Amino acid sequence: DGKAIKRTFKHIRSTIGAYEAEEVGVEHLLRDINDPSVSSLAGHVKHKMTALAGLKERLEEMKTYLENVVAGRLPPNHQIIYNMQTIFNLLPNLNVDSLVRSMFVKTNDMHFVIYLSSLIRCTIALHNLVNNKIKYKEQEELGFADKKDAAAPAPAATPAAPSAAAGGDKAKDKKDSKAP
Repeated sequence: DGKAIKRTFKHIRSTIGAYEAEEVGVEHLLRDINDPSVSSLAGHVKHKMTALAGLKERLEEMKTYLENVVAGRLPPNHQIIYNMQTIFNLLPNLNVDSLVRSMFVKTNDMHFVIYLSSLIRCTIALHNLVNNKIKYKEQEELGFADKKDAAAPAPAATPAAPSAAAGGDKAKDKKDSKAP
């Protein structure tokens, strides 16, 4: 043949339908999809609060166990005590001066950023308020001037007195030119 193959596409009318059960399933799957534009900070804070509550509960349980062992109500279990010792040995020593200083510096920096952000937000809000007030005042003045012009009817010129009207305008122009 020697001819190049030409591919063409045709639009075919079609409809896509779904049963109610399929729609419910898709809606159920879409419910768990998070919008990336929405901040997930609240979710992170909630998860951390839940984790801290769980940690507190476990520490209280360990405290209760140790108190019962010391009081003689429970026999000591060496495996439990060994696991507790391992957990406490993995905790960092927070009483090091350099660590304490770095935590203070980081905390101060974070508070400074929060304070600065609040100041910037306040400044922007004040600028918007001033701009809005200026815009409202200009619109009010223009509206007042438009109402004044609409309230004062223009004098009708008669064919017999065009020269008098022109002379009156010249007199007005002379007054305007004399004014400083």
